[in-house]
Amino acid sequence: MSQVETKGRTLTFNIFRYDPQEAGDKPKMVKYQIEETPGMTVFIALNMLREHQDTSLQFDFVCRAGICGSCAMVINGFPTLACRTLTSKYAKGEITLMPLPGFELIGDLSVNTGKFMRELAERLKLWLHPVAEDANVHRLEAPMSPEEAAKLYELERCVECGVCVSACATKQMRDTFVGAVGMMKLARFELDTRDGRSVEDFYHVIGNQDGVFGCMTLLGCQDNCPKDLPHMQQIAYLRRKMAVAQI
Repeated sequence: MSQVETKGRTLTFNIFRYDPQEAGDKPKMVKYQIEETPGMTVFIALNMLREHQDTSLQFDFVCRAGICGSCAMVINGFPTLACRTLTSKYAKGEITLMPLPGFELIGDLSVNTGKFMRELAERLKLWLHPVAEDANVHRLEAPMSPEEAAKLYELERCVECGVCVSACATKQMRDTFVGAVGMMKLARFELDTRDGRSVEDFYHVIGNQDGVFGCMTLLGCQDNCPKDLPHMQQIAYLRRKMAVAQI
């Protein structure tokens, strides 16, 4: 007996299109339609649209597994990863795609998160500052407890997708605010016993309205993080540390 093939429903994509490098181009929304397939993600749909309907469509991707963070965009009003968003979750079959706000636009859905993260790292000095000690290449590396390693690993899971930045109301109102990603990374080094910086050193970096005291606790970062990282827990931790440093 031959199996009867059933066609998937028709999805409608409303996609933001604008190429700032093209003279005379203006921002606009363009509608596309595509047949849904089982297990389809927004990322898969975008690839099919670019391959079969519009080769000029710009968006970013690398891993397709929610690890690189490249495909972050605003999907029906919520910043998230396209590769981890199933089209089946949208009952009406209508999906609107916008680029992440708060970043330099490259074109269409592609934004320059790399430039933002690099500037943030330079501004906050997001690298290990070893405890000053005599250099001895023959000395064994100091062991780290499993508990400390687990805490650092949890904060190292950040994929720098930029979702927390776009979901942050404070960041959208004040461009100088470091955002949850900056404070998460600083918390990682504050917890690291190998880092020689004191609480006072961290206070001079984020102990102000552009840092931990500027967060309005609206939970945009916590609610939208695709890796479910404990953003508010770390911001609260840093707040307590910064407050104690000034007593």
